Amino acid sequence: MISKHPILEEFPDYSEKIKDLYHHNEEFQVLLSSYHLLDNEIFEIEKGEIPLNDDELTHKRKDRVFLKDEIYAFLQKD
Repeated sequence: MISKHPILEEFPDYSEKIKDLYHHNEEFQVLLSSYHLLDNEIFEIEKGEIPLNDDELTHKRKDRVFLKDEIYAFLQKD
């Protein structure tokens, strides 16, 4: 099934921290914005809106996982 992967759904236990960091931390804002843009792009590719070969799509998915890992590491900080 084709779907987006919103961070608030990926990390529901951190929803308040995500919102707080988004409003108060510029580095987190950039990271979250990058994730959101890439997630939207992947969604459009998967829907067939943007043509892309499988290797490039796989690379973008790996980039999304990397960003998600970076966001999770950020959330682990006190």
